[in-house]
Amino acid sequence: MNIKILSRNPNLYSTQRLVEAAKKRKHNVEVIDPLKCDIVIEKRRPNIYYKGGYIEDVDAIIPRIGASVTFYGTAVVRQFEMMGAFTTVGSEALVRSRDKLRSLQVLSRAKIGLPKTVFTNYSRDVEGVIKQVGGTPLVIKLLEGTQGLGVVLAETRNAAESVIEAFNGLQARVIVQEFIKEAKGADIRAFVVDGHVVGAIKRQGKEGEFRSNLHRGGSASVIELTDEEEVAAVRAAKAMGLGVAGVDLLQSGRGPLILEVNSSPGLEGIEKATEKDIAKSVIRYIEKNV
Repeated sequence: MNIKILSRNPNLYSTQRLVEAAKKRKHNVEVIDPLKCDIVIEKRRPNIYYKGGYIEDVDAIIPRIGASVTFYGTAVVRQFEMMGAFTTVGSEALVRSRDKLRSLQVLSRAKIGLPKTVFTNYSRDVEGVIKQVGGTPLVIKLLEGTQGLGVVLAETRNAAESVIEAFNGLQARVIVQEFIKEAKGADIRAFVVDGHVVGAIKRQGKEGEFRSNLHRGGSASVIELTDEEEVAAVRAAKAMGLGVAGVDLLQSGRGPLILEVNSSPGLEGIEKATEKDIAKSVIRYIEKNV
């Protein structure tokens, strides 16, 4: 099979592991930079021009599209779809997953557990917004933030009001969420491939830090999901239309609550913690569908 990995950096751990897994299973694999692809649109002959030639005979692609290049990256994925290539992440699902507000609405419609969330059009009734999520402490998130950036824990009403008013003044879109105390600064990342959880880790924020992102100094350990947590992760990925997804969830007194569904989840943290070959699962998913 001819497989293309859409990645801007061939040296990233996740990209290298996917290349290694594909080669082990005797596939032809190439890493291409989506930003260097020219999209050629004409009647009945969609093409992609890359480094002096047209890309042809592609069986499957693995998009590793960063948040900062979502618009053009998605256009490239869509072009490969038009050329008949199978993709581990569809263009529509990619767009949907990058819009935090839309994602939460999709998950809510699917009746999946979520932290209570409020989004307003720069409302002046900040006190009312705080009450809607059950008061403080609460979490304020920039809609465009990634890897824990643009996420603030407001522990008092005054702090919450100040932060929300400051973001409103800058016309920065934010969502306000209830703070799940019982999670104790930890969350779970479940890696879902083809409707099955193939690995799961518990991420714990460093001391004094409520964000559990590994990029921010958090630690990871293997965890065995409960049946309820596994079902929630699989349902969340399905609702978002993602064949490959990293589902982040919190353990709460009312069951698992989905925080986010990531369409380009990293492999390094979960593979090293679980010692599982997650990259192989992704390649096998392609083999099953091509």
